[in-house]
Amino acid sequence: MINIWIEYPSGNLLGGFKMKYLVTGGSGFVGSHLCETLLGAGHQVLVLDNLSTGSYANIEHLEGKPGFELRVGSVNDYDLVEECVRECSAVFHLASAVGVRLIVDQPVLTIESIVNGTDNVLKASSRYRRKVLITSTSEVYGKSDKLPFREDGDSVIGATTTRRWAYACAKALDEFLGLAHWHETRLPVVIVRLFNTVGPRQTGQYGMVIPRFVRQALSNEPITVYGDGMQARCFGHVQDIITGIAGLMEHTGAAGQVFNIGNDEETTILDLANRVIALTGSASKIKIIPFSEAYPAGFEDMHRRIPDLNKVKAAIGYAPKRNLDAILTDVINQFKGGQKV
Repeated sequence: MINIWIEYPSGNLLGGFKMKYLVTGGSGFVGSHLCETLLGAGHQVLVLDNLSTGSYANIEHLEGKPGFELRVGSVNDYDLVEECVRECSAVFHLASAVGVRLIVDQPVLTIESIVNGTDNVLKASSRYRRKVLITSTSEVYGKSDKLPFREDGDSVIGATTTRRWAYACAKALDEFLGLAHWHETRLPVVIVRLFNTVGPRQTGQYGMVIPRFVRQALSNEPITVYGDGMQARCFGHVQDIITGIAGLMEHTGAAGQVFNIGNDEETTILDLANRVIALTGSASKIKIIPFSEAYPAGFEDMHRRIPDLNKVKAAIGYAPKRNLDAILTDVINQFKGGQKV
């Protein structure tokens, strides 16, 4: 049997032809913002989420809205995944274990939920010929020092005895599997590598640095900086990232390709802590905690992580609109409004 992908009518995904999208992990931080955006554009959204690392509170306000449905279940349940994929026109696959703390503490969950879940989504999508966007991560670049990171750059992963790298390897396998489906049957699969996405609704539960710093600053507690604080990161606002994700789902030329999405404004973690203190007017002091005290023996971290955004800019005109101070202000205001960690 020869499978043929039939492209849906083109136009702006956020304002054109109306479709029904499956969003796995839709109760998560990024997923919930994506659901809001899709519903706001008049699309239907079916969320599949087991509510393990996401939160029902993120999507509670969407329940009862026309076109929205939540099914509580796991992407590891193939029959359930197949049922959901069959009902929808395209799939945003965001379900995944997230956060350094969870990855280090629960490596079996990390590997199984990522690899098995993505395999199920791709099998079902292949059967019904649904376009799939898979969210991967900048972690796949590992310890590479070739900056900024380009999509065709090498991955430099640490030893398998260091649990930190389980996440990177599992997500890299997701990418290989997705691109294999594209290669063998031209299943339209788009891979998106997200770089440190932040914004309202993100919590510090699994080690995310900005919400943790903001909570500590607003409570006038010590700001705990792990390592020496000189490791550098780039933080992108979730609304900028959603714009990029939606644009790549719509773009017919994105299938079979990998794209970085994020912000290329770099800051050290120490500078980030100082910015949070300044923007909150906090009396907090910075407390340096060595990795050896914060994580199990053998923990490794990458010194710098900067995305090359030229490819996604050329494809869909992507350019982040919010700088770091605007991002921090949004998060601070959300916490002042009652967000819990």
